[in-house]
Amino acid sequence: MSLPPIVSVTLQGVVLSATSNLLAQALTSFRDDKPFVVDWVPVVQFIIWTIVNTPPNYLWQDFLESTFPAYHAAPTTAAVEKAARSDDAALDQAAARSALVEPKLNIRNTLTKTLLDQTAGAAVNTFLFALFMNGLKAAMRRPAGLDSPAQSAAFLASGAAIDYARVDWRAVLAQVRREFVPIITAGWRLWPAVSLVNFAFVKTVPMRNLVGGLAGVGWGIYMS
Repeated sequence: MSLPPIVSVTLQGVVLSATSNLLAQALTSFRDDKPFVVDWVPVVQFIIWTIVNTPPNYLWQDFLESTFPAYHAAPTTAAVEKAARSDDAALDQAAARSALVEPKLNIRNTLTKTLLDQTAGAAVNTFLFALFMNGLKAAMRRPAGLDSPAQSAAFLASGAAIDYARVDWRAVLAQVRREFVPIITAGWRLWPAVSLVNFAFVKTVPMRNLVGGLAGVGWGIYMS
């Protein structure tokens, strides 16, 4: 039995999120001319964020598509020509082949979705990302000496890795205020183009999430 699309998209996002963070760690090691040592703590932090964030984003994309459909049925050029000639027999044949109409991109809906996604959607996503990640990092205050993959994995498996009692939420909110504008403006260099391509050329919400996830690999490297 196949998984529900929202579950498949979330699992797919987890894989891509982990990949982007590992790539970010590898690139940082290369840039700093240091040995590449996997730190599982940030990998798990991004995985947790992906699990929390992907389902509501999937529902948001589904809402946008159902409210502002990307395509509408329009008469084909051949159907218009046949109708202009009052060629009823040819029209009947075209109807039998389901060749009277074809999907046509709704430019107004596409631009509306892109605008909503990159204003309201981007603002909510940016705020929640900054709040969640800063809160999670504060809750996962790591001890000194996590210098190997085994040590960071042991910390995560200890049962005491996450403790929200440690979090100073006023400090977290102050950090969110500092990060909000830089993150959202940086995102506007990438995500409007991704959204426009998605809404204009990708017809299903699961595939749009895949395209967004692939773009998110690069974004995740930047955010890591």
